[in-house]
Amino acid sequence: MEDIQPARSNEAAAAEIAQDSAGLARLIRETRRNRGWTLEETAKRAGIGRSTLSKIENDQTRAGFDIIRRLTEALDLQTPQLFVQSKSRDIAGRRDITRKGAGEVRKTETYQHELLCTEITSKSMLPYLSRIRARDMSEFGEWVRHRGEEFMYVLEGSVELHTEHYRPLRLGTGDSVYYDASMGHCCISVSEEDALVLWVSQDT
Repeated sequence: MEDIQPARSNEAAAAEIAQDSAGLARLIRETRRNRGWTLEETAKRAGIGRSTLSKIENDQTRAGFDIIRRLTEALDLQTPQLFVQSKSRDIAGRRDITRKGAGEVRKTETYQHELLCTEITSKSMLPYLSRIRARDMSEFGEWVRHRGEEFMYVLEGSVELHTEHYRPLRLGTGDSVYYDASMGHCCISVSEEDALVLWVSQDT
């Protein structure tokens, strides 16, 4: 990711991201291997030590906010799925609210996400608003893919959803789609203005 602008303190964000350390370790390891990068190469790109990266990948240490930020930028982890936490259900009766425009912003080359209801740190579902900035599939270096399932509802404008196994799907305001997020997918705006969508990601 680039230009991360957390609404809360770095310490709070780090605690939330690193809570499911095993999931984070697996995500970093799998992404690095999928790119064909060695530990040394990835550590150099992120500006951290090789031994530090090895410990993170093997869940032997909990990374701080700055190291997580460096790794997500180096590996170009653009999916908010990184911020979906463990599925613990031992706390009941929880509630969270996000006022209009008060979500946590995460910017990428192709999307601008606003994460919603981020105070609850143990959850399997993540709602977020996204401005679709991309206009062409060439703006994506590769397919976006991650564990779980995803629901998308178009709030403003029109988009085109590209997926590995289906023809491109044109969606207008009020249309919605549900799909397997492990299938490669990318979304572009086909409006003059950036389209706005509501996404809900669930880590199954």
